[in-house]
Amino acid sequence: MPYPYQLKTLQAYKEAYQKSVEQPEEFWGDVASHFTWKRKWDKVLEWNFEQPDVKWFTGAKLNITENCLDRHLDTIGNTPAIIWESNDPEEHHRVLTYKELHFKVVQFANVLKNNGVKKGDRVCIYMGMIPELAIATLACARIGAIHSVIFGGFSAQAIADRLEDAKAEYIITCDGAYRGAKAIPLKDVVDDALIGNHTIKKVIVATRTRTPVSMIKGRDIWWEDEIKKVETHGNPDCPAEEMDAEDILFILYTSGSTGKPKGVVHTCAGYMVWTNYTFVNVFQYEPGQIHFCTADVGWITGHSYIVYGPLSAGATSLMFEGVPTWPDAGRFWQIIEKFKVNILYTAPTAIRSLMGFGLDFVNGSDLSSLKTLGSVGEPINEEAWHWFHKNIGKGNCPIVDTWWQTETGGVMISNLAGVTPAKPAHATLPLPGVQPCLLDENGALIEGNTVSGNLCIQFPWPGMIRTTYNDHERCRQTYFSTYKNFYFTGDGCLRDENGNYRITGRVDDVLNVSGHRIGTAEVENAINMHAGVVESAVVGYPHDIKGQGIYAYVIYDGSHGDAHLSRQDITHTVSRIIGPIAKPDKIQFVPGLPKTRSGKIMRRILRKIAEGDVSNLGDTSTLLDPGLVDIIKEGRI
Repeated sequence: MPYPYQLKTLQAYKEAYQKSVEQPEEFWGDVASHFTWKRKWDKVLEWNFEQPDVKWFTGAKLNITENCLDRHLDTIGNTPAIIWESNDPEEHHRVLTYKELHFKVVQFANVLKNNGVKKGDRVCIYMGMIPELAIATLACARIGAIHSVIFGGFSAQAIADRLEDAKAEYIITCDGAYRGAKAIPLKDVVDDALIGNHTIKKVIVATRTRTPVSMIKGRDIWWEDEIKKVETHGNPDCPAEEMDAEDILFILYTSGSTGKPKGVVHTCAGYMVWTNYTFVNVFQYEPGQIHFCTADVGWITGHSYIVYGPLSAGATSLMFEGVPTWPDAGRFWQIIEKFKVNILYTAPTAIRSLMGFGLDFVNGSDLSSLKTLGSVGEPINEEAWHWFHKNIGKGNCPIVDTWWQTETGGVMISNLAGVTPAKPAHATLPLPGVQPCLLDENGALIEGNTVSGNLCIQFPWPGMIRTTYNDHERCRQTYFSTYKNFYFTGDGCLRDENGNYRITGRVDDVLNVSGHRIGTAEVENAINMHAGVVESAVVGYPHDIKGQGIYAYVIYDGSHGDAHLSRQDITHTVSRIIGPIAKPDKIQFVPGLPKTRSGKIMRRILRKIAEGDVSNLGDTSTLLDPGLVDIIKEGRI
């Protein structure tokens, strides 16, 4: 059995879960013993949720790339590590074996060292979904540099904010990236982001689209030219840097309930153990299977289940550059047939979108290789669950409905494929090591089943957030201050009669749009930067495809002569400041916002109006101007 900690029966799950709660240090020490360490740990766990201060495998030394690459070379070196499928179905795909990927990571690690990158330096990566993106992240990890991948859809301003927060000295990008029918000029966006930047020393540019770019002497260098310099020295090895268990592996920025994105910090040892353990168990991965995670590496799902989880398990990870609907809505199904994919891990948004195209595209491909289906990013609705199960899995493939977050590092609550029972639209049971609980508004524990409350975690797990970069107080305030001695997820949750968990969505001011978390304050700040906007309020509302849409109420002092054009101007402003993913779906111009006498916007009322639930708005007598509510109701889009 290649994974001694893989749980193959319901009884094995129950026993593992019980041990993980009663003897957590012994449990995780045993799991961790199956990895490669330069020095074993002195203590498995030290923790305090008040600070918060959490340390796993204290005193251990390791490098995550030795676990993702080096340890596989003698046994499965010629096995595909990454299969890359282009945006263009006519372009030839690429396969990198473990030996080839190791070679390229070592090569690029030397490029980084040649350009002055050293342990602890922050390297931002803003690339399309090409193998070089995975190579760059692993090369950073190999030399102990901290990588911060920025999703290729973010704007120059959003990149500039992240570069500033991380005090990054290096950025790796491409000339451009393909996404469906579009070529996105990534290098141009980076150039705009660097106006006024005083920390970036080097910009390394990989060639993808052959888009003309500006290359600044002394700052901008070509990936390919730098590789040639390494090759002229005979491709020297690059021994993996010895890292402490709690050294930072990467920073990943995520939206919060305030306007400023926060840098979630994950460290080397715990994150490695957690992503591997969850990957092997949730998907019930078997050696030789092809795992297709459709996420972008710019999000945590891509970090954990395209790169680190699968590679540390010696799996074959399929990486796709394109989108599910281009050149037509059969693209996913064609890829599954082409590579005989065994595991498909995708988002409910993609499933709902593809449902709308009918079954002709599905029926045109052979999906018989599929063994496991997975859902990630947001709660999956029952209709999409059943469509996925019947038409893609042909009724034979378990669906793992995974709940987790950027901050948790990997899957927290999910059925294990074919091992623990599934229930449509329910994440079901926690993984070993995860101790969830429901709390009410006052922080009281809600006991028993068939109940609902705010989802919290009452004990640390190896993959959990350690801090927010350079702002530990923000980490404490965001996750550990709402309920003392608990990690607060920000999600509401139901627990059914059998103890299965069903996530009901965010209870804070964060939206979940197509599986991407976007802070309402962030969108409001962007809208308010438009010259004609006096004030705005943003809420979520149910959206057939995205799960949640963005509804903006805007007080606008510009001419309403052309409301459509004004809405386009505001939308364009948001795209420029954050990126297209944050564009409001609906913009309603209003004369004012419903506020209490203390000036607080009553979002509860705005949310209900956006949802169309105008019959029960509750008590509006405490508002400064109750009459506004009727005007807003009448103007609802």
